[in-house]
Amino acid sequence: MPALAFFAERFTAVARSDWMQRLDAGDIVDSDGVVIRADTVLHDGQRIYYFRALEAEPRVPFLEHIVWQDEHIVVADKPHFLPVIPSGKYVRETLLVRLGRTLNTDTLAPAHRIDRDTAGLVLFTRNPATRNRYHQLFREHRVQKTYLATARWNAALPWPLTRHTRISEGSHFMQQAEVPGKANALTHIRPLQQQGEYALYELSPVTGQRHQLRVHMHALGLPLVNDGIYPTLTPEGADFSKPLQLLARTLAFTDPVTGEARHFESSLSLLPLSTWSAAESLSL
Repeated sequence: MPALAFFAERFTAVARSDWMQRLDAGDIVDSDGVVIRADTVLHDGQRIYYFRALEAEPRVPFLEHIVWQDEHIVVADKPHFLPVIPSGKYVRETLLVRLGRTLNTDTLAPAHRIDRDTAGLVLFTRNPATRNRYHQLFREHRVQKTYLATARWNAALPWPLTRHTRISEGSHFMQQAEVPGKANALTHIRPLQQQGEYALYELSPVTGQRHQLRVHMHALGLPLVNDGIYPTLTPEGADFSKPLQLLARTLAFTDPVTGEARHFESSLSLLPLSTWSAAESLSL
């Protein structure tokens, strides 16, 4: 059934003309972030999302940066605190919506996602005809990703190390946790620098479980600096002075359309280790 007919028949409290306006404005998307138009045919079991209007959406005062774009993909550097896609109290203040406006397109869809708290590279597909070929790279773990993270130092651990465990829902809906069972999350971890009580780590996830890097580091007794979810939930609300020290630094893969080797590197950086070592000294 066409989208306009579906909404007009299913949600009669809203006028057909209002649904038409919302569809024309690009306020309704599918699970990949692709805009649903009035004549888009909907299917059984399909997930669709409506970008409702918010009276007081929080402003994220940091800018994204486009690293690469061609007819098939867009790679962007996402700042801390900016969600990738609309959710909760964020609609306009998301990377997807900002890029759509900048590039004047409604065909962008994220091929993967990183947390709102995390900064760094995100790849979007822009051509529906080739979209699935890029999404398949991530589904089949054929994208090499590296992250930088700052956490406490523990010289007793056998560096470098690999964390291969099972991650599932935690005790709170916002948290994940390691649980018994067949492993579904794999991360390679190695220290790059160490200063005082803190170290800079390179994290290379092979799989893409929710909060995987944060959970694995917490399980090692090394929660990331300024993590408001692990080990303890902090009151909701962004403190822009305390960005999570986690950065999606690189993406590398063989382009499934052109066959070219792609390598992208973030221009963003984490705060220097001296920031935390100095803070530790002052607190003693």
